[in-house]
Amino acid sequence: MKKNKGMIIGFLMPAVIMFLAVFLYPIIRTVLMSFFKIESVTDTADMWQFVGISNYEKLLSTDIFRTAMWNIGRIWLFGGLIVMLLSLLLGVILTSGIKGKKVFRAIIYLPNIVSAVALATMWLQYVYSPKFGLLKSVLEFVGLDKLAKTQWTAPDNVFWALLIAYCFGMVGYHMLIWMSGIERISPDFYEAATIDGANKPQQFRYMTLPLLKGVFKTNITMWSVSTAAFFVWSQLFSSVTANKATIVPVQYMYMNIFGAGNAVTERNAGYGASIGIVLCLCVVLVFTVCNLLIKDDDLEF
Repeated sequence: MKKNKGMIIGFLMPAVIMFLAVFLYPIIRTVLMSFFKIESVTDTADMWQFVGISNYEKLLSTDIFRTAMWNIGRIWLFGGLIVMLLSLLLGVILTSGIKGKKVFRAIIYLPNIVSAVALATMWLQYVYSPKFGLLKSVLEFVGLDKLAKTQWTAPDNVFWALLIAYCFGMVGYHMLIWMSGIERISPDFYEAATIDGANKPQQFRYMTLPLLKGVFKTNITMWSVSTAAFFVWSQLFSSVTANKATIVPVQYMYMNIFGAGNAVTERNAGYGASIGIVLCLCVVLVFTVCNLLIKDDDLEF
């Protein structure tokens, strides 16, 4: 038994050390930094100036941070509705016995293997371009000339242009998660339901959806994490407009830590750390609410 304990400790120790070094230490350091004024993220602890909760007070009273949180909230809510509904629809279609399932699945998932920088650049340069963009050509082809002249990257439209482009890139990822859940449902359930007279919509409403509640929680969690880390798309779309229509908290955090952009007057890594803490708390809150509200119920017929 002692030999087994020694072996277990020996195998676990590298993973524990790696976890402490890569995850736990940065988390603790970030929490501590949020209570200090720090000029550079590489400054040693003796150069930190303790300010208590001043960073959080400043954060909540800053217009640009409230705008950033409003933007990320809209991306999470409206983008989440679009992505969840569309990915669920595609997941149901591709698991219904359609021919060429693997081909369609690969095509829909393809945007996820392209870098975010390349994908965002494609939308800006080749889809939303007011001169030769794909969207302009399609709208002109169907006779919507007035709509084709719309400047999609103008300050009034750039947020929704950003949201549509981002949702396009995320549908395939969440579709695969839905598909993995649907494919784990035993065909015996559907066979029994068919014998009892349940049609396809009834089977989806009373069988598929209840059995996908756990998958739904996973999808919401992954969507929340990816939305909280939203940065590259915002950074690229911000370059086409002078206002704050697409600024998000991570972008604002980057500005404060590295002193980039016109939105900050001085570099303060501690202030940037407080932004990260607030974002993490928001993700934890969403995850907690999902677990409280969405419970795995028994099948109802």
